[in-house]
Amino acid sequence: MDTKLTIKLNEQVIEKAKHYAKERGTSLSKLIENYFNTIANESMVEEEITPLVKSLTGVIPPSDPIKDKKDYVDYLIEKYK
Repeated sequence: MDTKLTIKLNEQVIEKAKHYAKERGTSLSKLIENYFNTIANESMVEEEITPLVKSLTGVIPPSDPIKDKKDYVDYLIEKYK
């Protein structure tokens, strides 16, 4: 069952969104519905993380970004000698 939804948006955003929808051969309502479905499904996926996967979180220690950058720079220097 479809239900009407009223939202307030910047007029320029609405015009750009209408143009985007028209280019893709769909309505603005369908575009918004598809977006809402996408974000709803993404949040459902996050909830389906198994206990095993959760238990593995943090097993690999975080890397040192400064050391990683230095290693990458060293690699590039060696590669392009």
